[in-house]
Amino acid sequence: MNTPPSIPATSSNSPAAGPSETIGTSDTIGTSETSGTSDNTLLRAHAVARDAADPLADCRSRFSIPEDVIYLDGNSLGPLPNGVAERVARAVTEEWGTGLIRSWNNAGWVDLPAGAGAKIARLIGAEAGNVMVTDSTSVNLFKVVSAALALRPDRQVILTETRNFPTDNYIAEGVIKQCGDRHRLVHLDDAADLTDALDENVAVLMLTHVSYRTGAMHDMKALTKAAHDVGALVIWDLAHSAGALPVDLAGCDADFAVGCGYKYLNGGPGAPSFVYVAPQHLGGFRQPLTGWFAHKDPFAFAPHYEPATDITQFLCGTSPVLSLVALDAALDVWADVDMDALRSKSSALCDYFIQLVESRCDGHGLTLITPRDAAVRGSQVSFTHETGGYAMISALIADGVIGDFRAPDILRFGFTPLYTRFVDVWDAVDRLAIILAERRWDTPAFHARKTVT
Repeated sequence: MNTPPSIPATSSNSPAAGPSETIGTSDTIGTSETSGTSDNTLLRAHAVARDAADPLADCRSRFSIPEDVIYLDGNSLGPLPNGVAERVARAVTEEWGTGLIRSWNNAGWVDLPAGAGAKIARLIGAEAGNVMVTDSTSVNLFKVVSAALALRPDRQVILTETRNFPTDNYIAEGVIKQCGDRHRLVHLDDAADLTDALDENVAVLMLTHVSYRTGAMHDMKALTKAAHDVGALVIWDLAHSAGALPVDLAGCDADFAVGCGYKYLNGGPGAPSFVYVAPQHLGGFRQPLTGWFAHKDPFAFAPHYEPATDITQFLCGTSPVLSLVALDAALDVWADVDMDALRSKSSALCDYFIQLVESRCDGHGLTLITPRDAAVRGSQVSFTHETGGYAMISALIADGVIGDFRAPDILRFGFTPLYTRFVDVWDAVDRLAIILAERRWDTPAFHARKTVT
């Protein structure tokens, strides 16, 4: 792992984890700094020292995070960046309240999709003119899957993983139905089989860059090249990588990508998604949602549709201005962030969390399913537990540590380097160790499932 001297990596002599690995590296479970070990990396003071040397430490002040909360769920919903609420309020009271419809021009509402897209482009290795913010991830997937199939009319297969995020596979199934079942979706259980499954029948390889379940990360460049070698196109879902680690869509020669604005990009609940289209594909097809804002001249009000020939074609109807304002303002926190420093801290946070859990929560049945190797891992760590784990996450949340649960049995923790501190990691594991040791999670209240898990 490449880690700057100011954020020393946690070393480990343990072998790399396989698909899953039950922790069992210590006979000691501590609940304080005197945990019965001579390894000072397990002391809270060590975490405090790492925070003092963190070049990204000042970024935390850009967010509004309750003092009594340790937030390890930015991979589901990012926290509120400072200034966003005020920016949205100004859009409501001044731009809408006073400016009224004039604000489409005077306040630049019409330019928000492209403007926010340009800010995201820097984070994903793309040119500004190839990224547009619009609609949801699911809707944008429908557009790009349809477009990719249109560019490969003589091929029948969409290749993906069984454990891809469900909406991706659902959308692919829906597109196939819309096309009269002329195509088929092929799911592979083992990602290692993807390259061997690529052949002249594959129109599209559709993958999520970082797994929402395990945090495992695909080799984007290698898989894109393998697909191109057989003439297939590639769609990447960046929901768990955009804003979590450096992405290089152009350098990897990716064809299409989508991603959401409400996770690591901190755009707020239901923030609009973004879509990327490689320049060589723009103008070569017609995406199926032919709304008026995708027209080459929407305010000509022509009787028939003529698509824009640039990324504007991937718009559809009128944009949700208030949501766009929030996302656009939230993206300003990234203006001076070094993505390599972000990645180094992300890797160090995840390594530290794994080390502490294995040292302090041994014997409680947690099984690591996230890769140990940071080179093939995103910015999250996941464990499974034979009880399912939901009650454990509920107990943690009640104790001020917010992670999340994914069915059927995954305890998931996201590490967002802009605001997560090493001391947050230490304190989170300290509380987890107590909850497990005292079985505080095993109560009816914590087992009761809520609608959103």
